[in-house]
Amino acid sequence: MGKSSPIRQLTPPAIRARKGVEPIICLTSYTASMTTLVDPHVDLILVGDSLAMTIYGMTSTVGVTTDMMIAHGRAVAKTARHACVVVDLPFGSYEASPAQAFQTAARVMADTGCAAVKLEGGVEMAETIRFLTQRGVPVMAHVGLTPQSVNALGGYAVRGRGEVEAAAILSDAQAVAGAGAFSVVIEKTAEPLSREITARIDIPSIGIGASPACDGQILVIDDVVGLFTEFRPKFVKRYAETARSIEDAVKDYAADVRARRFPGPEHTFSAVAPEGKPG
Repeated sequence: MGKSSPIRQLTPPAIRARKGVEPIICLTSYTASMTTLVDPHVDLILVGDSLAMTIYGMTSTVGVTTDMMIAHGRAVAKTARHACVVVDLPFGSYEASPAQAFQTAARVMADTGCAAVKLEGGVEMAETIRFLTQRGVPVMAHVGLTPQSVNALGGYAVRGRGEVEAAAILSDAQAVAGAGAFSVVIEKTAEPLSREITARIDIPSIGIGASPACDGQILVIDDVVGLFTEFRPKFVKRYAETARSIEDAVKDYAADVRARRFPGPEHTFSAVAPEGKPG
């Protein structure tokens, strides 16, 4: 029998080469256990600063630190075998200057083993993206609704419905593509604009609340599997209701402990080990 081919982990250039070829499948992951489940089925895993809400119970991504991103990025990057792993740069860690961005990105990549970093912003971040890519840091860009700027934007409303704003977002996408980003996330942006951006840039667009015409799609894994019961963004399609299953399991466990049904004899150890078996 012949040996099976080893799994090849996807790289940023490989993701970029998917433009117009086949849809790019992306999801977030923040832990080793979730990455084990996600990795075989997707092309790109984003260790997103959305962990602010999913892991830490924050109300926005603004409070995330570089240390948080490194801790979760390391867990994901060490576990993934197939998908390209990208780690978000948190708010305040890259905006001041290209040099600050490089220092943060270099630390994140060295400490996690990820393949690339993601940062938010368009025209104003083009110089930084160029600076990073020229120094060996692959960058995924992010335009449209940029959650780290939620305070300046005044909320999470759909972007790009007006002509002026649409023109600005198109310029943002073109600027980051021209600066060397290998892909760009388009978030919660009017569908016709997202479609136009995809057609007019030469790097893959990754949509989240954008357009089916985007070169790829990304969602937060907790939304996909239904770990949140109270929050249902319009752009999310749920494929499971995991929260209900977990709650039912916890209720059953609590009832068994309360009734002394657990642990049972099969879950405990005798004073003497059975012959031929370890204690």
